[in-house]
Amino acid sequence: MLFLLLQESNAFLDWISFPPGSMIFILLMASISAMISTGLTKWLIDIDEINRKQVIKKAHDEEKAKIIELSETDPEKYNKLRKRWERLDSMLKQSQQKMALRRMLPSCITFVPMIIIFTLVRGVFENNPVALSPMNANDVLFIGDMMKGTTGTVYPWTALVYGVARTIRLEAGWINFTAWYFLCSFGVNTLVQRIFKLQTQASGGMEQMMGGGKAKALEFPDV
Repeated sequence: MLFLLLQESNAFLDWISFPPGSMIFILLMASISAMISTGLTKWLIDIDEINRKQVIKKAHDEEKAKIIELSETDPEKYNKLRKRWERLDSMLKQSQQKMALRRMLPSCITFVPMIIIFTLVRGVFENNPVALSPMNANDVLFIGDMMKGTTGTVYPWTALVYGVARTIRLEAGWINFTAWYFLCSFGVNTLVQRIFKLQTQASGGMEQMMGGGKAKALEFPDV
C-alpha cells in the first residue's frame, strides 16, 4: 500500500514539475487562493455597507464641483454649502479609514500562510519554465530577470513543444513559477470578485477613478 502511495506521489510530482502539468497546477493553486480570500472577505466584511458608503463618497466628491460653480453666482449660498460639505467630508474620511482597515483584515489573516505556501512551492519549481509567454519575459524592464524561465538541461518534455528535446534559453519566451502565479492570481482574483460581487460599479473603473481624482483636485476659492 505504501509503495503504491509513493508511486502515485512521484507520478504527481513528475506531472506538476513540467508543462503542461505545472501550468495547470499553478492556475489551480491561484484559483484556490482567490476562493479562500474571497470567502473570508464575504464572511468578515459587510460588502453591502462598503458599497453603499462608496456610492455616498462618489456623490459627495461630485457635489464639490457644483458648489464651486456657485462661488461666482451666489457667494452666500456657496459659503453655506462649502461649510456643510467640509463637515461631511471630515466624517466620510474617518469612515473611509475604518472601511480600509476592515478590508485589510482578510489579507492579514491569509498573508503569512500564503507566503509560507508560496515559498515552499516556489522552491519546488525554482527557475524552471512553467508556461510559454507570447513575449520575451527578459525584455520586461526591472522585473524581467525574475520572470524568465530557462533550463540548463535537455528535458524530454521540450520535444513536445519543439519537436526535439533541447534546452530553453532566455529568448524562448518561457516564464517561471513566480511570473505565471502572479498572472494567474491577478486574472482569477478579478474574475472571482466580479462573480461574488466584491467589485461593483461603486468601487469604480478607470473612468470613475479619473473623474473622482479630478473632483478631489478642485480647490474651494475664497469668497
